[in-house]
Amino acid sequence: MQNTTITDAIFFVGANDNTIELFESKYPVKNGVSYNSYVILDEQVAVMDTIDARATDIWLTNLLETLSGRDIDYLIISHLEPDHAANIEKLALLYPNMKLVGNAKTFAMLPQFFSLDTTERQIVVADGETLSLGKHILQFFIAPMVHWPEVMVTYEQTEKILFSADAFGKFGTLDCEEEWLDEARRYFINIVGKYGVQVQTLLKRAADLDIRMICPLHGPILKENLGYYIEKYDTWSSYRAEESGVVVAYASIHGNTASAAKKMVKLLWEQGEKNVVLYDLSRSDVSFVVADAFRYDRMVLACATYEGGLFPCMENLLLQLKSKNYQNRAVGLIENGSWGPVAGKKMKEYLDSMKNVMIVGSPVTIKSTVKTENVEQMQELAKEISV
Repeated sequence: MQNTTITDAIFFVGANDNTIELFESKYPVKNGVSYNSYVILDEQVAVMDTIDARATDIWLTNLLETLSGRDIDYLIISHLEPDHAANIEKLALLYPNMKLVGNAKTFAMLPQFFSLDTTERQIVVADGETLSLGKHILQFFIAPMVHWPEVMVTYEQTEKILFSADAFGKFGTLDCEEEWLDEARRYFINIVGKYGVQVQTLLKRAADLDIRMICPLHGPILKENLGYYIEKYDTWSSYRAEESGVVVAYASIHGNTASAAKKMVKLLWEQGEKNVVLYDLSRSDVSFVVADAFRYDRMVLACATYEGGLFPCMENLLLQLKSKNYQNRAVGLIENGSWGPVAGKKMKEYLDSMKNVMIVGSPVTIKSTVKTENVEQMQELAKEISV
């Protein structure tokens, strides 16, 4: 990727990664991911973060082309996660006069990643502090646990640009043709979603700023209709549902629980539900299920009993939901078991540990295959969970 002009003085020098299959060795990214880095050319030059080691050569090419022989005065370190910070030491060695700008937590953590002694090159900034580059003035806001403890965002006061670290990022390269929303939601819920309270704090700080552009560390630069993106972040971080709808997720061993879940989908349609999403947990990556569980206001879980507990893919979903602070939802349960069904009890134990999750009715208990009485029970559950 060639360098990209954002404004007359600010340039994108990041890179697309189309070779990565699993982001953070966990999340499938069929359209890859972008690692974003920016340069501000003023009386003094600032680089806004480095990028992942997977794309070092591309980044350095873009950076050197944009600098056109100029020195770097400051490297702003917003986040030490390796996909953004892998090249800090390399850049510091290439530019020995460059100062490193971060907060106290940044420099406390930096030696965990690099052996380079930067003591004499550190500029430790506090919350709200500013740094002048000439015409451009950077103001720093500490944003702990969005989503690491050392994170800070930077507001450029002259052109009114928010360099938002991982906030407002999404999966997908910058040249892939897809809508922002779905992969931004999946990115936020799975990576940042646990820290909704901290994101709410950041949004309240940002509300006092005149923001005309958002430059995240992943995904596209946001230049128009910023209220839309901020509203989505407010919804996600306050754990409110975006839409009325039902996720039906099942964990089936031999297909009988799958049949029950598919029947449940039809019963929900008969109740007038327009948004019903079905997931086979044995075959669907859990990050997509979690994202839709937060998108919609209700869920039905159907699980076979396995070794006196839950079939593992259902337990994994419940663990992930709890980890991401799933709350403020209604959930119906369907269990199956040939001789000792306990899946309903086990699912309820997980859900009871989550905040403001209401179990709708009693679990529907199936013994091996769906019988007429089970269909009647599911019809009642469909009525109870429908709005």
